[in-house]
Amino acid sequence: MRILSIESSCDETAAAVIEDGRKILSSVVDTQIETHALYGGVVPEIASRRHMEAVVRVTERALADAGMEKQEVDAVAATCAPGLIGALLVGANFGKALAMSLGKPFVPVHHIRGHIAAAYLACPDLKPPFLTLIASGGHSQIVLVRDYTEFEILGGTRDDAAGEAFDKVARVLGVGYPGGPKIDKLAQTGDAAKYKLPDSHIKDAPLDFSFSGLKTAVINLAHNAEQKGEAIDREALAACFCHAVVKTLVPRLALAIEQTGAKQVVCAGGVAANSFLRAALEDLAERVGVALYLPPLSLCGDNAAMIGSQAYFEFLAGNTGSALQNAFATAEIGENICEKR
Repeated sequence: MRILSIESSCDETAAAVIEDGRKILSSVVDTQIETHALYGGVVPEIASRRHMEAVVRVTERALADAGMEKQEVDAVAATCAPGLIGALLVGANFGKALAMSLGKPFVPVHHIRGHIAAAYLACPDLKPPFLTLIASGGHSQIVLVRDYTEFEILGGTRDDAAGEAFDKVARVLGVGYPGGPKIDKLAQTGDAAKYKLPDSHIKDAPLDFSFSGLKTAVINLAHNAEQKGEAIDREALAACFCHAVVKTLVPRLALAIEQTGAKQVVCAGGVAANSFLRAALEDLAERVGVALYLPPLSLCGDNAAMIGSQAYFEFLAGNTGSALQNAFATAEIGENICEKR
């Protein structure tokens, strides 16, 4: 089964053709990074307009790269939640209209389910159940994937997501947007022991985490140094921040492995591209004896290939959308967005 998929939840307009949920026939991503870098972050209205300009172009390119005509696809999928609502509506309505015009099924996909499905494309032998650490721009959660369309949240952030914290710290350090890869690069030569940063704990919720205090601590360090006329060691502060994020995420994942007895672990989302986190996860997997599945860097950020992969399993589960299918700015990973109104 070949599914044409559309992703437009934030600042990437993407289209892909995926076969049977596991094989990438084509994947095209049109990024808006240069545009939003001018403002230090994503401007929702600009993102929506750029999606409108790009969605037809990337879809035609994805079909051409797959060597297909649009009539040859078996279904059309699009991200319908969560994300920037204006951006989501562009991709969702385009995908829905295309599906209806072709007489094909339309499959609405949850963006975070898609991030998890990126591992299915990279690791053909991966099958549920498994444990997932989701670390993205808007979400940080530990999720038990019981089946391809059945999810249980075990823990999550009480405030900022890890990716949000990276972007905010990047602004403080003056490295620009997007923060994740820039902080990672800056931290490679830094002294990770130079600055003391907090390690948060949530009382009575050992699998939950918080990044607000960590973000504030970095901001205060930088501002205090500026007021005193002192120079901040940017490389060291970036390294300390990366290690603090890892120290927040990985021990809680280790506890979740212990509590669930999981034998397979996946890390998904944009922050999964962070070199410090990937190294720490590899060390954890070796130490506790679990199989670790990490998508390649190209599948960690937002892309339509992951949406097409998850769409295949949603289709098999009967989760298809009607002409009334809507898009939603928020939706828990366990919700069936086909039924959400």
